[in-house]
Amino acid sequence: MNRVTKLFKIKYPIIQGGMVWCSGWKLASSVSNAGGLGIIGSGSMRPLVLKEHIKKCKEATNKPFAVNLPLLYSHIEDHLNIIINEDVKIVFTSAGSPNKYTSKLKNRGIIVVHVVSSLKFAKKCEDAGVDAIVCEGFEAGGHNGIDETTSFCLIPKISDNIKLPLIAAGGIYDARSMFAAMILGAEGVQIGSRFAVCNESSAHRFFKEHVLNANEGDTILTLKEITPVRLLKNDFFTKILKAYDRKASLNELKDLLAKGRAKKGIFDGDLVEGELEIGQVSSMINKIQSAKEIINEIISEYNKIVQLKGYEIF
Repeated sequence: MNRVTKLFKIKYPIIQGGMVWCSGWKLASSVSNAGGLGIIGSGSMRPLVLKEHIKKCKEATNKPFAVNLPLLYSHIEDHLNIIINEDVKIVFTSAGSPNKYTSKLKNRGIIVVHVVSSLKFAKKCEDAGVDAIVCEGFEAGGHNGIDETTSFCLIPKISDNIKLPLIAAGGIYDARSMFAAMILGAEGVQIGSRFAVCNESSAHRFFKEHVLNANEGDTILTLKEITPVRLLKNDFFTKILKAYDRKASLNELKDLLAKGRAKKGIFDGDLVEGELEIGQVSSMINKIQSAKEIINEIISEYNKIVQLKGYEIF
């Protein structure tokens, strides 16, 4: 047991990413029931939908779960009120300043975790009074940091300079990457891409199958002028490249992105016109499993690594 498992009252220091169009109550409750911390991704939900998912999650598990709250999305105030009224115990905030809502949530007895991509913002989290930090490296899928700092550089940099419990994200999908993150200074890991294509994910099966077929180099971070996002290459991504080639204006890029692209790609399974958000580890994911199978596999292999003898001594 470490500070992360104690803070969340969970068995394993494995947190499921709160991914839009993937992380509903089925996934969150399944991860929590398997000993990790499941997260409902509120970024793709209207207020009443979020309320329904929280209620169903409570019915499906008696274990801790969280809600991810991207601060740049609309309905933020409504989401906050629902989270408070429904007595959610843990909130992961992202895509905004930790100063904005941390005090309001903590005053209600809610554990607050904030997602960052740099030491600068990790220090702002400490100042804001959050309970833990997720540091997300450049390898992660979806919306990402603009500086392209990899997890191997980011984790020790933040770990060496902050005192809060640290959860590593970005490029983590198995026992080896979890072990590496812990050696670098993390006390827990947040896994997104592998859970995005698991049985309980609400993503469309076409999206899941497309991820399984991804090869090395098939994802790229783009649209930094608006909000950096890592996408699988497809026809929509080609449109982005052509927009850059013709030196499209910022408004044109916003119009290109703001057409329900993520829902179209991830939830509806439109592999041509949809936005296919996934991490670099997609090229290493080769099967669809249940959330429980993923966690059991990671923990079993992790324990073997920890117990393994015969490391070479230099």
